[in-house]
Amino acid sequence: MDLHPNTMDGVKVLAPSGRIDHTSADSFQAALEPHLAQCRDHEPPLVIDMSAVDYISSVGLRVLMVAAKQVKAQNGCIVIAALTPMVKEVFEISRFNLVFDLFDSVSAAARTHGTRA
Repeated sequence: MDLHPNTMDGVKVLAPSGRIDHTSADSFQAALEPHLAQCRDHEPPLVIDMSAVDYISSVGLRVLMVAAKQVKAQNGCIVIAALTPMVKEVFEISRFNLVFDLFDSVSAAARTHGTRA
């Protein structure tokens, strides 16, 4: 899965697209891994731009949970931005809105966390 890495206001932005389910979760995890390894204390925060994600299953949520645990252990920062309505509902039902800081837009996430780097 191509995550279209980009930088905005001192944060690294990754933008998956399509569905994150049993078919794509392994490639999503593999694509995330090098970025997670770099997401440490004193390194730029990581923003996952979900604006082009149509659907996320429990397998996709698991990938994000593992990512959050890894980044937390490294004293890094990972946040989620621009959830589509369907994906936002999945986050709320599964209570992932309590696991991640959620932002309405990538620019809002970058403004909030951009000075951390």
